[in-house]
Amino acid sequence: MFCRVRLVSRLSTWSPGTNHKLWKLGCFLPQCPKLSCRGTKMSAGQSQKAETWDKCTLLELKVPFARTEIGTFFQEQPRIGNQYLEDAFLQRYLKTHLPFQVLEKVSLDLERFGARVAAEIDSLGRECELNPPALQHYDAWGRRVDHIVTCPAWKRMKEIAAEEGLIAEAYERKYSIWSRVQQVAKLYLYAPSAGLFTCPLAMTDGAAKVIESLGISGPLAKAFGHLTSRDPKKFWTSGQWMTERKGGSDVASGTESVAREQPDGTYCLYGFKWFTSATDSDMTLTLARIMDAQGRVEQGSRGLSLFFLEVRDKEGKLNGIEVQRLKEKLGTRQVPTAELLLDGSKAHRISAEGRGVASIANMLTITRIHNVISAVAGMRRMINLAREYASKRVVFGKLIKDHPLHMQTMARLEVETRGAFLMLMEIARLLGLEETKMASEQDLHLLRLLTPVAKLYTGKQAIAVISEGLECFGGQGYMEDTGLPVALRDAQVLTIWEGTTNILSLDVLRSLTKSQGQVLDAFCSGVQGKLELASSISELESSVQLLQDALHRLGQFTQRVGSKGAVAMELAARDFAYTLARIYTGALLLEHAAQPDATSTDTYTAQRRATSSANSRSSRDEKSVHLMPLGMSSVVRRITQSMAMLKRTADMTHP
Repeated sequence: MFCRVRLVSRLSTWSPGTNHKLWKLGCFLPQCPKLSCRGTKMSAGQSQKAETWDKCTLLELKVPFARTEIGTFFQEQPRIGNQYLEDAFLQRYLKTHLPFQVLEKVSLDLERFGARVAAEIDSLGRECELNPPALQHYDAWGRRVDHIVTCPAWKRMKEIAAEEGLIAEAYERKYSIWSRVQQVAKLYLYAPSAGLFTCPLAMTDGAAKVIESLGISGPLAKAFGHLTSRDPKKFWTSGQWMTERKGGSDVASGTESVAREQPDGTYCLYGFKWFTSATDSDMTLTLARIMDAQGRVEQGSRGLSLFFLEVRDKEGKLNGIEVQRLKEKLGTRQVPTAELLLDGSKAHRISAEGRGVASIANMLTITRIHNVISAVAGMRRMINLAREYASKRVVFGKLIKDHPLHMQTMARLEVETRGAFLMLMEIARLLGLEETKMASEQDLHLLRLLTPVAKLYTGKQAIAVISEGLECFGGQGYMEDTGLPVALRDAQVLTIWEGTTNILSLDVLRSLTKSQGQVLDAFCSGVQGKLELASSISELESSVQLLQDALHRLGQFTQRVGSKGAVAMELAARDFAYTLARIYTGALLLEHAAQPDATSTDTYTAQRRATSSANSRSSRDEKSVHLMPLGMSSVVRRITQSMAMLKRTADMTHP
């Protein structure tokens, strides 16, 4: 009773002011019994004042922000649904290309898997991001264990990969030439939610491809069975240990690791691997130089051989491997990436001696295709989230989706993403033909050319599209706890892993040189075939003509620059590769728009892409790759300028 009287008496002498927030008493006021003046001796005036202030207090407590300081409005967050059912473009592509019986089975599987991605896999991927791997060097008793600790979600991802046959699909070949298309479509749905488990899967797929190409026998038979298993208890993932301290792409001069042959025909490897992704994998493929009895090794690529080793021995101990440290990376933090010391690691040579680089080429093809999958899938997921958000977020009195400028931006991102998707599926189709030995010579040339072209181009596209996509969320796109910024951080690796843009541009030139120009002939024939199909559609005629003109200029450019020597062509390599990508994606979009069930959106996308592909505008900022592609005439101008600059530099340094 005393506390009531004292509190009421204080209220009776208090007057509200700007610096008095009476509602802050709300933390303890509700715990007291209802204020009352009964049993207290008050004058009539005091009683009336107390009752007045009591009412004011209750009114204050009902004002917004009275009991909290975060307001009453909460923006509904964007959520993913079944990514297969929400991707009409993917569904139409499959309907156009797959035989009916295959389509029926594949569609049911992808619909089921799309539901699993939304209900289970996406949250696991987020958990992998929030709980990155850690390295435990020693156990409680001081023993060196070098244990890479990963979260339960990462381990669960491995089980799901086996259950879903994310690698097995490609090697069971249940759908013959369409098995790769089915696998790539599934990985496309999976990648943005996978918590970067796509990284070990890419190398696992690549390792299986190498083993299959070399012949499945001896210790490789066991490894292949594990890599392609659907049983979570038997499924293995593989690493790819190439990069050493001198660098990654230049393995010919950068590889210092050596191999000593043992009496039983195995080898012991010694060396330092500077960058090993998915270091918690069960096995790996790696390069080393065989050391002869006198301790000599052959330098250059001819001295490199390919080896297979299991990461742990039968007792579960590391196979002559010391984990020095885990890498601190800008993105892809979910993946354990480490520096390793190989100190007598037992391994099997699986290539002919000195044929390591040639033998591992198939692995690079597969991992580069996986890079394209992650790039295209990342773009699609960002657009889907931005579209969903635009239907919920109200600004300036209307939904974002009702603002024309916003929708124009989204349309531009959609054009880029659709073109990239079709190029990805084209490569998957060609790979399926190659693996079933049904590919023509033109198909093989196209696969060789398009793989580096798609990898370099979609890597740049992904960064640009995802960055623009984050803007669609305003400040929330910059907040880590939304789970959105990780998409941009992870995308940056796509332009670096398995070859930077410049390295891949030079690889494109190498494919031209080695094939004596046949890959470019195959490219032109492929584009012409797609344009012929679209030329019969009146709405597409002008777009077809634009691309035919661009293709003609490409031929002229190749002859002109090629006649000026290797330096001129190298300077042109990057823009040349970009132009190939833009022309081919334009042709693919026109081919798609020429199908009987094509929509008005398909037509618009093809028309816009053709216009931008033919536009001769110099692009000095590759971050705007998704806004205006570079035309061939601009390429020629830049080559001429570069050569003139080199000549001036030479004149200054050599008087």
